[in-house]
Amino acid sequence: MALDTTDGIEPAALAADAWVRPEWDRAALLTIDTQLDFIEGGVSPIPGTAAVLPAIAGLAAAFRAAGRPIVHVVRLYDGPDVDLVRRTLVDGGAPIARPGSAGSQPAPQILPDGAPRLDPDALLGGAFQPLGPGEWAMWKPRWGAFHRTGLEDFLRELGVSTVVVAGCNFPNCPRAAILGASERDFRVVAAADAISGVDGRHLEEAARIGALHAPAQAIVAAVAGSPHPVST
Repeated sequence: MALDTTDGIEPAALAADAWVRPEWDRAALLTIDTQLDFIEGGVSPIPGTAAVLPAIAGLAAAFRAAGRPIVHVVRLYDGPDVDLVRRTLVDGGAPIARPGSAGSQPAPQILPDGAPRLDPDALLGGAFQPLGPGEWAMWKPRWGAFHRTGLEDFLRELGVSTVVVAGCNFPNCPRAAILGASERDFRVVAAADAISGVDGRHLEEAARIGALHAPAQAIVAAVAGSPHPVST
């Protein structure tokens, strides 16, 4: 699993470090904010998100095939519980990720066959909504997937030690998910070509806190080699 060379980091040593090396038989996939409103053609598009959808879909398919858990982390903007920087927009009626709206739904390419629509009442109440075997949706109120959510406990109960992060707009929510996972002593892998808005500097910075990165194809191969069914 290659890392870019950065000042102060020895990539080979970091990738070989027993404390940060991925445990693929205990890995979960987190897809971050990969919702229709944030994809080109949506009401608040993030450039490049449509381009990474095939890679995210490939990761999801691989994790399903290996019986590894997948959590689709979503934003829903309802009432005053909104990031300060977006409150003016939301208070003004901007139709961004409104509960129950078509645009709030995850991109269908990344979901299992027959997945139900999001249940906003359950999600806003903190529930992990089943979307398929070993696959759930969850709501986060701010940038980070672990902030004010039950994600850490949920993953621990599934025996997860390693999280793979993919999805929408690295500078905001994927970055926060990587930091939150690292702070909680999860091993972290950023799917470098399955995150919109990412660049080499972002990956260098993530490496400084022990988060490895790899292309989706390499992650798919690693997960396929370590099947370990998750109970539902």
